[in-house]
Amino acid sequence: MGSPSPRHVAIIMDGNGRWAQAKGMPRIQGHEEGARSVHDVVRACRKLGVEALTLYSFSTENWRRPVGEVRALMHLLKQYVLEERREILDNDIRLQAIGQVERLPAFVRKPLKLLCKESAGNRGMVLSLALSYGSRAEIVEAVQAIAEKVRRRQLDPAEIDETLMANHLQTSGLPEVDLLIRTSGEMRISNFLLWQLAYAEIYVTDVAWPEFREPQLREAFAAFAGRERRFGKTGSQIAGAKRG
Repeated sequence: MGSPSPRHVAIIMDGNGRWAQAKGMPRIQGHEEGARSVHDVVRACRKLGVEALTLYSFSTENWRRPVGEVRALMHLLKQYVLEERREILDNDIRLQAIGQVERLPAFVRKPLKLLCKESAGNRGMVLSLALSYGSRAEIVEAVQAIAEKVRRRQLDPAEIDETLMANHLQTSGLPEVDLLIRTSGEMRISNFLLWQLAYAEIYVTDVAWPEFREPQLREAFAAFAGRERRFGKTGSQIAGAKRG
């Protein structure tokens, strides 16, 4: 019991559209309110000492949504990058994007790439936006890169281990995910960080993302602190190690 605060938090920000529809509003208004939750949660994580925060912002499957909604989401993303620039730089946050970022429209890629470059030297917290992201595709790309090194005789197959695999993922260099938060009550991982979540604690809340702010984040952290993280060991082994 009494785990320390999570070093790496990953969030599936779910429920924007359903939240808006339940209130008789267009789905895009839910996404707009969700952007305000992103601002609040990023600031709170930085304040609470989180080292890495990864947000599932747009999945590869989300491209299947209505064209108008996808276009509106892309404009919201551009707006977020522009409006949060000062917040990110002033708070020593390093921004990075993971996923098939090349699929994003140019009007989004350009300011996103610029802010990633501007913030590259920051060390306070790493904020990763998963954009056009799918974990299966990420794993396939990592395996292809490893296979190519083997083909070129730059790598012996006997050298392939979990560390090598992790180093070929787009989250390379980040701590392993300690806590996965999913909002809006859905009990799915949705093709998000499948490798990285191997030993993450999972916290699901019925609160929709537009209403998830610092108080709800603190509730998730409190639940995490009450978990006993055994990593395959028994509770008695963990207790003995703490006494030792």
